[in-house]
Amino acid sequence: MDPAVSAVRVAVREAVHTLSSCEDGDRVLSTLGSLKRYLSGAESPAPPGEQEEFARVHFAAVLRCLAGRLSPGWLELGADDGLEELCASFFLEGPADQAFLVLMESIEGAAGPSFRLMKTAQLLARFLGAGRMAAVMEGQCRRLGEPASPLLQETLLTKVVGLPDRLANRLQRENLDAFLPQNYFPLLAEEMVRVLQAVVDSLRGAVTLCPSLLVPPNLEFMLFSLHPSPPTVPHRPEVLSRLLGNLVIKNKKAQFVMTRKLLFLQYHHSVRARTPMLQSLLGYLAADSQRRPLLVQALKGLLETWGSASAIRHAPLEQQRYLSKAVLICLARLGEAELRDSRDELLASLMAGVKSRLDSSLPVVRRLGMIVAETASARLHPEGPPLRFQYEEDELSREMLALAAPPPADDSPVEARPDVPLPCRLGPVAETKTKRSIGWGDDELVPYDMSGDQELKRSKAPTYVRDCLEALTSCEDWGRWEAALRALEGLVIRNPAAAREVSVELAKVLLHLEEKTCVEGFEGLRQRALVAVVVTDPAPVAEYLTTQFYALNFSLRQRMDILDVLTLAAQELSRPGRLPKAPQCGPPGPAPPPGSTVAPAWRTVVEERIRSKTRRFSKGSARRGRDAGPNQFNVVAGYFFFPLLRHFDRPLVTFDLLGDDQLVLGRLAHTLGALMCLAVNTAVAVPMGKALLEFVWTLRFHGDAYVRRGLLSAVSSVLLSVPGEQLLADLPDELLEARSWLADVAERDSDEDCRTLAIQALLLLEKLRDRLLALAAP
Repeated sequence: MDPAVSAVRVAVREAVHTLSSCEDGDRVLSTLGSLKRYLSGAESPAPPGEQEEFARVHFAAVLRCLAGRLSPGWLELGADDGLEELCASFFLEGPADQAFLVLMESIEGAAGPSFRLMKTAQLLARFLGAGRMAAVMEGQCRRLGEPASPLLQETLLTKVVGLPDRLANRLQRENLDAFLPQNYFPLLAEEMVRVLQAVVDSLRGAVTLCPSLLVPPNLEFMLFSLHPSPPTVPHRPEVLSRLLGNLVIKNKKAQFVMTRKLLFLQYHHSVRARTPMLQSLLGYLAADSQRRPLLVQALKGLLETWGSASAIRHAPLEQQRYLSKAVLICLARLGEAELRDSRDELLASLMAGVKSRLDSSLPVVRRLGMIVAETASARLHPEGPPLRFQYEEDELSREMLALAAPPPADDSPVEARPDVPLPCRLGPVAETKTKRSIGWGDDELVPYDMSGDQELKRSKAPTYVRDCLEALTSCEDWGRWEAALRALEGLVIRNPAAAREVSVELAKVLLHLEEKTCVEGFEGLRQRALVAVVVTDPAPVAEYLTTQFYALNFSLRQRMDILDVLTLAAQELSRPGRLPKAPQCGPPGPAPPPGSTVAPAWRTVVEERIRSKTRRFSKGSARRGRDAGPNQFNVVAGYFFFPLLRHFDRPLVTFDLLGDDQLVLGRLAHTLGALMCLAVNTAVAVPMGKALLEFVWTLRFHGDAYVRRGLLSAVSSVLLSVPGEQLLADLPDELLEARSWLADVAERDSDEDCRTLAIQALLLLEKLRDRLLALAAP
């Protein structure tokens, strides 16, 4: 045996024995000082052969010994002489890869929260802050007598990539800022740039390096792709091509990350960074003929997930937007010949996704389905009739349609850019040019002579409620029919006694009324008239409407109309000091079209109750309060509320709330919550609250996000409307169960709005508990 090797082995064995058992601070310090001479850069270094032997064979054992001794008592042995800092120097100055692995091993092997665990974590944070990750990477690029071990590279890859998750699992609430993803991955990117610069400098200086190890495949891909932060992602495909070459073809792990992990999981970046990253990634796959089959493979996986009903129900909206954009970018970069062989498979996934998305109760999900379906059908089935949907054009839809356009010439090879048929809507300029090109110019149209036309006389409006009823049911004079519809709300308000005589009949007629002529604002006129009838004669009309909600032969639109009318009528009845109200100008329906600034009726009710529970301090004169008056909803709340809960779990032939009609179920949950809020301080509030919590508990794990939002709003309504003393006295078990469920939703629900509503309800619950404890204190 080489004498140098033998001497190092003996010295290390004795030192480890001393460090493991000795309680003499001076001896511990002396032993560490003798070991430090084996580190490069020591004041009195050992011979190079001994240093190499120590680094290659014995360094990790010394580090494990030191990590195992990190305790308050041991560090106090040499506190005045800097024992802790001397120990840290071994981790910060020795071979970086071994130090990193020992630190991770010590942290993951800790039995639980302890002084040793926190000290090791703090030491790892110092390791990162000192730039030692660059040394870890650079060490894998150089030859140290022999090529780097594939097993070592794989272990390092796993530890480096999973560091934030592993540290979060071990440290829990005591996690350090250095290990948070938003801090760790940018630091990792900066370290990568430093290593690449060092490699370039080494090449310029003609230092012997192994070209295949300059940036080893695993480490290279880990740093760039596995968890990129936006600043590190090149925003042009050719940059990626120069960096990675055909790595995705040679390396299966790289291929998995590029075609699966990044496309399906990396949606959490900032909105501005998501689209450029997708364009760079998919453009890289499309830029070379050998990589283009992977682009087809990626599109298959994307459409399969995009068309999954389970993914639509449970995936966050941000991920669904991300997947939809990726599908459109893939389609824009693939040619017709490349899509032909996979057309049937892609169409099957597309059609399944379109059906599931159009059935969704969330407008954004439906719109994503329409946009992708239009574009994909035009590419996958160009010979068929174009698919068209009607949806509101906003910033998202315009961005999506722009992504479906063919890429610029410098982003993909000339032969790969197809002449893509797009379902884009023509803008005003394009439409004008198109019309003129086929002879539709304005100059060629001859004005029609309308000088002799006379304005048609409007029919005289009815003056009695019964006349309106007769005109709406049997009149063939459409002018009189329209006049009756426009006059009905005002007549009901001015003549409540006459309206009560025919209230249920009026409600029946209005509920089934169909637009027979082109009446401007027909839906609003019908809804306001129906609301006026309910307000005028609440009990019998509400009883009729709630019965019809579960009746056969009604459309989903009519059932949702019933819920809207009940909410608006209850809101009017509960208004303090209510006086007959003048006809309104627009329909305040609970579900305005996407993008509308009008808040739904149920949301207005709940937000108003939350504002009333919030104390505000302001200067200046106080505003005049509302006129005091009885809550007329008090005596009729049960007619509005309890019948709606009666049969929600009974499927009908054409109506199944627990099945496909989840949009109506979500609206029902929101309506019940609004009615609960409007019943504040009424005698029936407590039984209503108990019944509503039972309803929520039955459906709390529903798969549709809109339904869960309604249930969470309903819980907040109960907490806002039922007095706290009665809640704790009559519903203690329900509140305890609700708290546990709300905490779980706030932490784990895939829908952001659901998480926000759960947090809001938890805050109300905690505020209620604190107030009652304060009142009970002596």
